[in-house]
Amino acid sequence: MGIVGLVERVIRHAGHDPDREAVVLLRWGEREERSESLRYGELDRAARELAGRLRDRCRPGDRALLLYPTGLEFVKSILGCMYAGIVPVPAPLPDGDKHHLMRATGIALDSDPRIVLTDSASLVTVSDWMSQDGLDRLLCTATDLAGPADPGGWDGPRHISPAGLALLRYTTGSTSDPKGVMISNENLAHNFEIFRDTFSLTPADRCLSWLPLHDGTGLIEMLLEPLYRGATTVLMSADDFFTDPCRWLKAVDKYDVRISSAPGFAYRLCAREVTDEQVRGMDLTRWEHAFVGGADPIEPEPLIEFAERFGPAGFCPEAVRVGYHITESTLFVSGTRPGRPLAVERFDPSRLEQNILLPAAADAAAARSLVSSGTVNGLDIRIVDPESASVLPDGRLGEIWIRGRSVARGYWRREVETDRVFGAATGDGEGGYLRTGDLGVIADTELYVLGRMREMLVVGGRSLYPHDMEKAVRTSDTRFADLTGTVFAVPSPRQEIVVLHEVQAETADPASLSTLARTVKDWLSRCFGVRVANVAFLHPGKVRKSPGGKVQRALMRELFMADALDPVYEDLDIETRRRYRAVRPVLAVGHGKDFR
Repeated sequence: MGIVGLVERVIRHAGHDPDREAVVLLRWGEREERSESLRYGELDRAARELAGRLRDRCRPGDRALLLYPTGLEFVKSILGCMYAGIVPVPAPLPDGDKHHLMRATGIALDSDPRIVLTDSASLVTVSDWMSQDGLDRLLCTATDLAGPADPGGWDGPRHISPAGLALLRYTTGSTSDPKGVMISNENLAHNFEIFRDTFSLTPADRCLSWLPLHDGTGLIEMLLEPLYRGATTVLMSADDFFTDPCRWLKAVDKYDVRISSAPGFAYRLCAREVTDEQVRGMDLTRWEHAFVGGADPIEPEPLIEFAERFGPAGFCPEAVRVGYHITESTLFVSGTRPGRPLAVERFDPSRLEQNILLPAAADAAAARSLVSSGTVNGLDIRIVDPESASVLPDGRLGEIWIRGRSVARGYWRREVETDRVFGAATGDGEGGYLRTGDLGVIADTELYVLGRMREMLVVGGRSLYPHDMEKAVRTSDTRFADLTGTVFAVPSPRQEIVVLHEVQAETADPASLSTLARTVKDWLSRCFGVRVANVAFLHPGKVRKSPGGKVQRALMRELFMADALDPVYEDLDIETRRRYRAVRPVLAVGHGKDFR
């Protein structure tokens, strides 16, 4: 039985119910909320018009770089590319943020697009970026400035095949080395089906997202999946969320939203910033799926805090859903079952260091709490020893390997890496597996994800998890509350642990920071029994995160080693300083350094 792709689905929805809202865009002015909508008939007509224009300039299979703010024009653009058989490449708008500029340039150079699409409001910004980065040879078009076109000029989806590329989406690892994941039409359709099996999404449902549209969850889960189902997506910008987190919850209430996804920090932010008066004015009873997905371990505390805070508004604790996402498998891999409480289990930390999952004793003072990422349906999953490729039994930690129709075709123009990552075979000869690079374990059919293998800290034969150490740092001093930090290791005669954490400017005097650095070192030594000799403090907002809120440890490690972080204060081991800080003059304050 052949698949029914996204384009065919949208055409079908437009034919059967053209007046149904496909997307609603919310914006906030100084005083009030404004909205505009795009109906399925309008979306189909706009996509046909753009597809006709694109086919005059591009060949099927060419790439189109999409540089848009959150808005309806992006939705029209990505569907127009798909209608034409052009491969859309969503990227962050190069809007002045240095990280966005670097990432957009890296994606543009790697994907080799035929055309750049944006909107009229962003055209000058995009054109300036292209000229500065040597990309002005590319054709750049503001899709909302083009005059009316004949939708009949589009000659149908004849260039769209199940194996054809639907999307080229870039991973959010190192900015200097972007990897484009080739997602086919079949990959998308299959991933939509396993998402539907977990969330029972119907055309009558509304989803809501403020995540950027170049982010996997914001794009695939909260926009393309609802369009595939004929449902309605309500969009708002991340800026509007951060300006007032309550806007997200008010929109969930006002628009009868059933599914909305966000990173864990967003739930904590709402729990702490929304006032009692605002809570009393809300009704969140219709919000059935408050989803948190990703490849990092999920912290239970923000989700529990959110459920307790908004219980008086009708929010049901069982609405909290957790899942495992990975770009190389299109996006969705697993999710917790509906109607069950958040599954938080306590495990023996000493056995976890030995890669064994064993429940902690009921009276154990020290235990590692893990949140289940749910069960896997529609995909073949194995936990594998990364060295021997032996399949491990339940309860043993190893690399997560995945096989199935959601697994992408590989990395764009990286044949060697594609063969290594997407063509893995187990020790007993089973082939065709995706090596995720993530550490996980299965217990009682539940998948627990413990983080990226390359980010693990192996000290004295013990496996330590950076996520655990980051959480411990936050608890070491109240000055770290609601700020972000990260932990990683750098090459040295012995592996050296580095702690980076944001601090507020008002606490940034050298004497205070010297004491704070010693507190961090002593606390981690007591908690984990390891030597931590390197601590650096940064201004708020300087720890890089993905659009989905995941700390980018690999990028932060790169920036630290390149001496590109401009820290407020550093207290480094002599050997670490010699290797990575040989050039910069410093002002000594005890063993630390103040760079203000």
